[in-house]
Amino acid sequence: MLNQRLSQKLLQKLSPQQIQLMKLLQVPTANLEQRIKEELEINPALEESALEFASEKEDLTEPEQIRDEEEDGFNEDENHIDTLDVDDYTKGEYEYNDGDDFRGNEEKKQLPYAVGKTFHDFLDEQLHLLDLDEQEWQIADQLIGSIDDDGYLRRELPAIADDLAFQKNIVTTEAEVLEVLRIIQRFDPSGVGARNLQECLQIQLERKEQNKNVKLALKIITNHFEAFTKKHYDKLARSLSVDEPTLKAAVDVILHLNPKPGGDTGTSSVNHQTIIPDFTIENNNGELEVLLNGKNAPDLRISDSFKEMLTSYSKGNVKDKKQKEAVVFIKQKIDSAKWFIDAIKQRQHTLFVTMQAILSFQKEYFLSGDEMKLRPMILKDIAEITGLDISTVSRVANSKYCQTEFGIFSLKHFFSEGLQMEGGEEVSTREVKMILEEFINAEDKSKPLGDEVLMEMLKQKGYNIARRTVAKYRETLNIPVARLRKEL
Repeated sequence: MLNQRLSQKLLQKLSPQQIQLMKLLQVPTANLEQRIKEELEINPALEESALEFASEKEDLTEPEQIRDEEEDGFNEDENHIDTLDVDDYTKGEYEYNDGDDFRGNEEKKQLPYAVGKTFHDFLDEQLHLLDLDEQEWQIADQLIGSIDDDGYLRRELPAIADDLAFQKNIVTTEAEVLEVLRIIQRFDPSGVGARNLQECLQIQLERKEQNKNVKLALKIITNHFEAFTKKHYDKLARSLSVDEPTLKAAVDVILHLNPKPGGDTGTSSVNHQTIIPDFTIENNNGELEVLLNGKNAPDLRISDSFKEMLTSYSKGNVKDKKQKEAVVFIKQKIDSAKWFIDAIKQRQHTLFVTMQAILSFQKEYFLSGDEMKLRPMILKDIAEITGLDISTVSRVANSKYCQTEFGIFSLKHFFSEGLQMEGGEEVSTREVKMILEEFINAEDKSKPLGDEVLMEMLKQKGYNIARRTVAKYRETLNIPVARLRKEL
């Protein structure tokens, strides 16, 4: 027998407008202009205001919150069209401009971008100077296309021979591909076309003037590469039957080689993104002020033509099916434009209050620029100050940058966990990392400090942390273990 029951469930759902706001919060200033342009293209009811800058200051009080679709949405039934309040759609409150109050005196500019020859263009220029037959040229072209931005050929030679057969109908052998690769490895920058680090260093050493230090360095890389990478200098000296000064001279030659020759040309196939700060902190005689960068957000408003069309329809008797469809379409687009303008307003307000809270929390740092004065601060701290959800604060902090008089920093730079000292005082883990880095920078490189020794040194300063925590902080600073820091 079928058992039927009624049950109630309480679910929390985000409206499309709230989802749109969450997505806009994640967009940094550098990409906001593009996002607005996309919305302008798909919604004819939304347009840029003719005014470049508003003369009056924009109110920084909290804008009207994004409402649920069920509350402010529309119903496509005929009754709703018949009772449509045109004033809700034709009044001029839905215009948005950034205002001068928190934007600052900045011109509206397009995002700059880098131009110039790429690394592969540089290699192609050298290829065209060679006297090769058609097949050799095709092989060389395939090889250059397979070289990555670091200058390495990561693809296996048999796979490249297969690519030539399938893509260009060229039948070749691994030996022929290797012969052409040797030609490319004579290109500038030195070391390009190598298949691994060892080969890269060998190529560079072979092209140097062959004095005794270079010859010994080449011998080390060719026959003792593993011992060199692990910095087993005592073992190397015994194997090569040389004293420490002689070994040091050869190692110095190797250390001055370029492990990434692709970055040596001053060009790259990677598009460099210019960082545009989302916030600016100004210090006016000890008074700190947050300015929100709005130069990439054009002024927005509801299209007058759409308002006029809706007004004209409302004055007539909307009975025809096509007329009703037109009214529904116009209302949809105006609603969508309103929601987008609301979302932009809410985004700017949320960014501003979040940065204001960070400024208040880290005031001593913003006044001095001393990273030792950065207080322990997590997302929850800012969420409690602003009344925002932790996930909202996280979205604001993601991919956003702040310009201070000490430089441009990611918002994540100001967040760090806390560590309690022996005296009970709580300090930022960033402070501990800075002291750890100072210890390592000042160490004797012939006898680098191990994690156990570093732990004891930190304890002497009152930072009671475990050895594994020292190792964790060292790794986040991209500092290798003591053995790999050793120098002759």
